[in-house]
Amino acid sequence: MVSSNLFHCRKHSWPPEEYISRNTLQLFDFDSAAPPEQAWRRRLNSHANILKEFSVTFKEAIQMVRLGIRLWSYVREEASHGRKAPIDPFTRESCKPSASQGVPLGGMGSGSISRGFRGEFRQWQIVPGICESSPVMANQFSIFISRDGGNKNYASVLAPGQHEGIGKAGDQGISSWGWNLSGQHSTYHALFPRAWTVYDGEPDPELKISCRQISPFIPHNYRDSSLPTAVFVYTLVNTGKERAKVSLLFTWANSIGGISHLSGDHVNEPFIGEDGVSGVLLHHKTAKGNPPVTFAIAACETQNVSVTVLPSFGLSEGSCTTAKAMWGTMVQDGHFDRGNFNWGPSMPSSPGETLCAAVSASAWVEPHGKCTVAFALAWSSPKIKFLKGSSYHRRYTKFYGTSERAAQNLVHDALTNYKQWEEEIEKWQDPILKDEKLPEWYKFTLFNELYFLVAGGTVWIDSSLSSADTRNGHHRSREVETTGIKVTEPQVNCNGGPDHTTTNHHNTTSSEQKENNKAFHTKCICKDESAVSRERGNLDHTLDPFTFLDPLSDDVGRFLYLEGVEYIMWCTYDVHFYASFALLALFPKIELNIQRDFAKAVLSEDGRKVRFLADGSVGIRKARGAVPHDLGTHDPWNEMNAYNIHDTSKWKDLNPKFVLQVYRDFAATGDMSFGVDVWPAVRTAMEYMEQFDRDDDGLVENDGFPDQTYDAWTVHGVSAYCGCLWLASLQAAAAMAMQLGDKYFAELCKSKFAKAKSAFESKLWNGSYFNYDSGSSNNSKSIQADQLAGEWYMASSGLPSLFDDVKIRSALNKIYDFNVMKVRGGKMGAVNGMHPNGKVDETCMQSREIWSGVTYAVAATMILSGMEDKAFTTAEGIFTAGWSEEGYGYWFQTPEAWTIDGHFRSLIYMRPLAIWGMQWALSLPKAILDAPKINIMERSLLSPSTRFSLIGETGVKKIATKANCLGNSVFHCSC
Repeated sequence: MVSSNLFHCRKHSWPPEEYISRNTLQLFDFDSAAPPEQAWRRRLNSHANILKEFSVTFKEAIQMVRLGIRLWSYVREEASHGRKAPIDPFTRESCKPSASQGVPLGGMGSGSISRGFRGEFRQWQIVPGICESSPVMANQFSIFISRDGGNKNYASVLAPGQHEGIGKAGDQGISSWGWNLSGQHSTYHALFPRAWTVYDGEPDPELKISCRQISPFIPHNYRDSSLPTAVFVYTLVNTGKERAKVSLLFTWANSIGGISHLSGDHVNEPFIGEDGVSGVLLHHKTAKGNPPVTFAIAACETQNVSVTVLPSFGLSEGSCTTAKAMWGTMVQDGHFDRGNFNWGPSMPSSPGETLCAAVSASAWVEPHGKCTVAFALAWSSPKIKFLKGSSYHRRYTKFYGTSERAAQNLVHDALTNYKQWEEEIEKWQDPILKDEKLPEWYKFTLFNELYFLVAGGTVWIDSSLSSADTRNGHHRSREVETTGIKVTEPQVNCNGGPDHTTTNHHNTTSSEQKENNKAFHTKCICKDESAVSRERGNLDHTLDPFTFLDPLSDDVGRFLYLEGVEYIMWCTYDVHFYASFALLALFPKIELNIQRDFAKAVLSEDGRKVRFLADGSVGIRKARGAVPHDLGTHDPWNEMNAYNIHDTSKWKDLNPKFVLQVYRDFAATGDMSFGVDVWPAVRTAMEYMEQFDRDDDGLVENDGFPDQTYDAWTVHGVSAYCGCLWLASLQAAAAMAMQLGDKYFAELCKSKFAKAKSAFESKLWNGSYFNYDSGSSNNSKSIQADQLAGEWYMASSGLPSLFDDVKIRSALNKIYDFNVMKVRGGKMGAVNGMHPNGKVDETCMQSREIWSGVTYAVAATMILSGMEDKAFTTAEGIFTAGWSEEGYGYWFQTPEAWTIDGHFRSLIYMRPLAIWGMQWALSLPKAILDAPKINIMERSLLSPSTRFSLIGETGVKKIATKANCLGNSVFHCSC
């Protein structure tokens, strides 16, 4: 439960001395064994309380009853086809969410495993889109200690003894192990992508133990950051007067989470590798036709460290070697038989049988001596297959090949390279950690929120398979067209506007195609990637947090990440708008490729029919000119818009967000080939929005339903959120057009901006903030926390402010005084909606929620407006409620939202990565500061009533030719 102190105290520092004795810290002051000065910390005996999930009010339930019925029917229909619906609020996990998470393992996009702060391996996401949250309790580190004289012996699992059934008489499984650790003197310290667990005299009072967990998440390193591996470095310090024999044990079940260990046909085999790296391979045959996975657990043998293995043991009485017998061997001998390396592959496991393996590393530690023992874990699942048939190879296969046995090479390289990884991680993090102007909570929360780029269901594929995939075992070109698909060739007519020539519909008699409707590809006259040079793979990539490399980028593959583990849609774009600052700052080439994917999508159309659940209407899956909500669920890139609650082709925020992100990325990277590549999509997206200006005032109007990212919050007429985004997109499009030589289009955007800005201010500005919308509903005058989202992007992109400083600061002060400070004294973040009388707007579920990512975005806008103190107070509410020890327990699973009474919605969510928008604001890249300035208010000679589609873009073609990048663009001259 939440402490009553949550809203009454504020802690500013969490020094390690509060958790670990000074003497122990001094003993670990070498080889990075001591935890850092600034980190998120917990004691291992901390209670992991069950989290409270959201519920709708009676009024909200009545409002959504029809949607609920249609959604229930859709969920059941998808289940009948063996698929999980992208949004399923009806199915609950058997493992209730709790405050138990910690730093996840591995790099990005190759499947992930999280590790709780008490040591359990959980949140298994090996198969794309599937998250098995329950821990596999056989996966543990344990320690066995004996001293000369034999009168002091210790044997314990290095995790608090909280396993069900511990001490059960006659048990042959893990309950028979020594779960003796109380955790009272053991602490966890997290600074993503590393974590430290310090055992300060547990279980042996005279042995200090530090376990350092390291994963290869290294900004600007597009090779090692893709690797599915992690290292665990144990540092042992003997403070006693007797020599100690210490054996560390790493046990692992042949499982990918859930009940997968019971499916049968799993095989284990030992291996002896190079450089002293030895261990066990665990070959896992996945169910339901998913590609196989091979795990490797290993340790590094040195002059002082001896490695032995037990390739297989079981958890039940019928096993050849039981878990109890294995434990007994370690207690008695402290190692396994060296002859076990000669076993060869085990017999395949039977259904219902659990197959496990163990690696032991033993060393003598002299009195007052020190010793280091390193273990590694890797998982190799080279091929990923989406449910509707598309298959790809993961990014790491570019460097390790497509065999599952690559796991052996992965653990070898992890154990030989981890020190270099740590050097690069420290070089990246130290400037921020040592910045005395920044609050301590902010520094470690900034890095820890990056957990989502590993644990957010990320998929990173080798681009050599992004232009051709395999379906049902057959190679298939990406230019195949199927029934009902309208494929668009984006062309630019050098003498006029965009040529919207489309191909005819193609009919086919293939029953398989008719049934599955699998293929949907746009014929873009371009290359999938902007460069084909081979990834260098060296470790000298990291210069500073916002360093951008050669704009002629290496081939870095294609990248997906989920909206959230409960909302299974890839690269949800309205949310990526907030989260993308992290990728742009740390992996800009990935960010540009995501934008290229959406640019191609803008120019495409998918005419397949979809029923929208909110109102039951039927429309097409994807309209040309509309930015898709997402890249899909069960066949990403090929079947977009998995979201089907509303028709997002009518949303008013997606297209402006596309233009804003593209310009920001273009300005920040200076990548002219990227700008030329996506420019036709930018123009098309702007043209598409003109249909929503119903009264020719230059503004887009909302249509009386939730037609934006707040998809339960109805909007009428002109809205602060969408209107501000539209104004910003006009300014961004004008700036980009000027830099690309499309001066006529730039002039038209400037003309439209002047007219739209006047209408926006006259309809929404009330003297202190912008009203929620221009309608007459009882919440039209609500104070929306996110009302200046467009201004946030203007300042973040080096463009002029949309409004005068007085208005901007007035609105931000209103948000701070009402949305922030009137909610539990500012200790919870910014509530989305607040009435001007100081009461929370309870129009709908979302208006009364606090959105963590939006709060970070508001704080970033405050920083950019010179209000740093209020910015950090605003954002600290998210830390206090979500990450602090007195809070709700959302660490390493930050949800989309919570209510003022502490009920969360949608854990492990993308939007909180917006904290990197704050860091962006604090240290704007030089490219942004030096970006060309435009005078948006300079009078244009064009009428604002001129249609976008009536003008040409010959200047862009000249720029593209001069930059020698036309070959990579979507331009096709039909002169």
